[in-house]
Amino acid sequence: MHMSSYTPASEAAASTRNLIVHFVLISVAMVFAVLAAEAIGNITIPLGITNVVLFPIVWALLIGVVISIIHRNIPGQRVSSVQAQFTASALIQVAIAFFVVKLGFIIGESLPKIASAGWALVFQELGHFLGTMVFALPLALLLGIKREAVGATFSIGREFSVAIISERYGMNSAEGRGVLAEYVIGTVLGALFIAFLAGTMSGLGIFHPWSLAMGAGVGSGSMMSAAVAAITAQHPADAKEIAAFAAAANLLTTTVGTYFTLFLSLPIANWLYNKLEPILSPKHSVYGNTRGTSDEMNEALSSVSKAEHTPVWLMALTLIVSGCTALIGNWIATGTSPTVALPAMLIMGGIAICGYLIHHALAFLKIPLVCWVSLLAILATAPFSPLATYVSPLATKVALLPLVTPVLAFAGLSLAKDLPILKQLGWRIIVVSLVANAGTFIFGTIIAEIFH
Repeated sequence: MHMSSYTPASEAAASTRNLIVHFVLISVAMVFAVLAAEAIGNITIPLGITNVVLFPIVWALLIGVVISIIHRNIPGQRVSSVQAQFTASALIQVAIAFFVVKLGFIIGESLPKIASAGWALVFQELGHFLGTMVFALPLALLLGIKREAVGATFSIGREFSVAIISERYGMNSAEGRGVLAEYVIGTVLGALFIAFLAGTMSGLGIFHPWSLAMGAGVGSGSMMSAAVAAITAQHPADAKEIAAFAAAANLLTTTVGTYFTLFLSLPIANWLYNKLEPILSPKHSVYGNTRGTSDEMNEALSSVSKAEHTPVWLMALTLIVSGCTALIGNWIATGTSPTVALPAMLIMGGIAICGYLIHHALAFLKIPLVCWVSLLAILATAPFSPLATYVSPLATKVALLPLVTPVLAFAGLSLAKDLPILKQLGWRIIVVSLVANAGTFIFGTIIAEIFH
């Protein structure tokens, strides 16, 4: 009797080989995108009464998208392209570790200044969690969107928001379709849009750069980094403070975000919907574009669960590749030799690994990995830390933004699979999603300015 050579072991070996191939392809593309982006540098575009600065992380994102689309359209490469994009999505969560550690260093060094911000830092969180729905939910109702509006506007639709809606309503519900739409749109357009918005508002000269920085802490690493880059380009003298306040606000949003959205934002969104729907909404909904797209959006969303199960060896390789690439990008951007910046990068990598080990050991606490990594980095450079005199001088050798460029390159390389979904979602939900993202940044900034 003929016995098949197929075994679970052979399947696992084939899967590992495919993962290695995709990792190599994505890494080569990422390095190219980063080096090209850093070589292009900042480009300032006059826009009426303000200026918009396009910086390397934007170029890295766009170059990554172009490479991803080209790969997808090569004959016979469509399946491989999608698999590579999912790999890139998983690598984002690892590559961002250096950026998180650097932000932690900045927070630690700036603790006295952050403490002086007082209630401004606390109350601006209300702007983040309520700003998404103030304009976006009424607009959604005016455009004929029904219960999808709740899912799309109660938050900026990051992973914890998707989890809340999934548990409360299910992903095949109208609310589920709304939050999935917000998630996909934020993934594809969020960083570019928030960079444009932050740059425009910063150029107006109305808000203090610290207020803009606190407004940038929306709870998304890629959006925050894009906003920080845009604000810093307009206020280079305040670069360190901008990064510190943005990082502190983002950490606060990430830490309390689940509880705020669950116990405050979602109930208020439902209350507001019930009050406004009879007044603003057309009798018959003209919107049905998310129906039938749940399968496609769930496929795009599955990159989140894949990221959570990234093999340890792949995480280690990603840290090495992204760290080395960031060193070269830092060299291009600042002129600091990689050999001079290497000790700082090794320290950051070590802190990221320690954070991962603590997160794994204390998984039952359900504390996000970014919080553990940030806490360790803060403790390393805080004024009371005995390590600060050693770590802080080394940390200055690596600039903040070159650490983000590999992350945005990975993001761009992961996006081609999501672009067709935008066509299915329709312009209404895209507009609503962008208004929600604008609302959280604008209202966070305004409240920070009032209390600053």
